[in-house]
Amino acid sequence: MKIWIDLSNSPHVLFFRPLVRVFRARGHEVTFTARDFAQTLPLARKFGLEVTAIGRHGGANRVVKVFNILNRAVELKNFALRNRPDLAVSHNSYAHALAAWRLGLPSATLMDYEFQPANHISFRLADRVIVPRVFPEEALRRFHAAPERTFRFDGLKEEIYLSEFEPAPGGGEIVIEPCEPRIGAPAERVSIHLDREPRTVVVLRPPPTMAAYHRFDNPLFPRVLDRIAQCKHVMAILLPRTEAQADDYRSMSPERVFLPLDALDGPELMLRADLVISAGGTMNREAAVLGTPAATIFRGEIGAVDRWLIEQGKVKALESDVEVDALEFRKKTPGQRMRQPALVEQVADLILATKRG
Repeated sequence: MKIWIDLSNSPHVLFFRPLVRVFRARGHEVTFTARDFAQTLPLARKFGLEVTAIGRHGGANRVVKVFNILNRAVELKNFALRNRPDLAVSHNSYAHALAAWRLGLPSATLMDYEFQPANHISFRLADRVIVPRVFPEEALRRFHAAPERTFRFDGLKEEIYLSEFEPAPGGGEIVIEPCEPRIGAPAERVSIHLDREPRTVVVLRPPPTMAAYHRFDNPLFPRVLDRIAQCKHVMAILLPRTEAQADDYRSMSPERVFLPLDALDGPELMLRADLVISAGGTMNREAAVLGTPAATIFRGEIGAVDRWLIEQGKVKALESDVEVDALEFRKKTPGQRMRQPALVEQVADLILATKRG
């Protein structure tokens, strides 16, 4: 069988890597398309995935975003006509689901956040909807995911690709540039080794300001930057979502905050960090699975998966300036990792059982 996977965001590269190994070990052929957004393309190429780049992010304007999805769906449909896959799989790629539906191609979508408005597209059109056990039943009904097309797995999507993850021997060296360059001087390249860094290493992810589920400003993130600027024993690695965000933070010039100059291996970074603070969800969940302290400043509606992690004490929710100011930045002690190696095979089975319904 020929499986067509669409990678519409950078976390999807890591998510599908172990599943691809299972698919190929069982004799299936896998082909990839990818959206040019965030670090999706460089990450895919870094890990040796041969991808066809199709489409870009539609930006913050909702009307433009809709047209962008429709245009990308046409391009994906043309790709499928040329390559003739037997099964379409994605982590809630709306254009991909639409293209597969138009072609009458069996498709499976995976998702773990119930407040994404565009779930209406993928959940209605996919032949199989695969979600974590804690995904609310009410949300499935609201997005018209028929019960006979809905299947659940026992765990987090991050456990699928992190349960067997081990850091690369000799890894941990990254090249960064300060957000506070010297006036009139070129950006300074700094090479550091995270395992030997004496300062507390904090990884930051800014708000997804272009996302449909996060359409308002987040005043807590600048507060976090200010707090870090006051702490001489802290260095922060900021992972912007777009080049425009990177330029914005360069112009702000926050002290002790650095930008990576190359695409980074997220799990390697999460495992070696002392603290992760994100205004999104994936990086916090990765940190929790790997046993690294994490805090969320997400200002949208907290999903069931993230609420479960907060209740388990694996992620801290920061909701006010007072809570941000009370943050303690210190070197971490090794935490307990969440491991479910069998989850990869379980989810692979659910995907491969997809039939046109």
